[in-house]
Amino acid sequence: MAKYSDEFKLKIVMEYLSGKLGFKRLAQKYDIPNRSVIQGWVRAYKDFGIEGIHKKIKKEVYSVQFKLTVLNFMKQTGASYQDTAIEFNLNNRSIIANWNRKFLEEGIEGLEEKSKGRPPMSKNPKIKATSREEQLARENELLRLEIAYLKKLKAFQENPNAFLEKHKQRWHSTSKKKDSD
Repeated sequence: MAKYSDEFKLKIVMEYLSGKLGFKRLAQKYDIPNRSVIQGWVRAYKDFGIEGIHKKIKKEVYSVQFKLTVLNFMKQTGASYQDTAIEFNLNNRSIIANWNRKFLEEGIEGLEEKSKGRPPMSKNPKIKATSREEQLARENELLRLEIAYLKKLKAFQENPNAFLEKHKQRWHSTSKKKDSD
């Protein structure tokens, strides 16, 4: 749900345009934490009309190329977020700020649309569970082998001669059993 309704925004914009109160006084009167919020509403109303202050119901998806074009325009011209939003017919300047931040942090990959939420469930969950169980069993086996290897390595490092003698005896006793079979 939007923090401020469209009717409320329009009321404040009209009150400002009537010239009775400025941004700061309106912010105080209606308990809005920052006057820049009202400035944004007034500017959007002046540039886009009543559509400028309406909250969009459907989330618009922009291509990476469009986002790069917007950011490039802003960099080339030195335009503010608000001026850039007006130039590209966007009624929300903060979206450009988000694109810019993501681009600076992650590069072009940051501008790509990412899927949100949990991935869809598999149509056949038992098969997936079995494969997950197999993966865990395989991982357990590998961990057991790693632990056994590390124990033998430690024993060898502590006393190489005793370790070799012990394993020589085992090797000889197992090879004799094979010969007698």
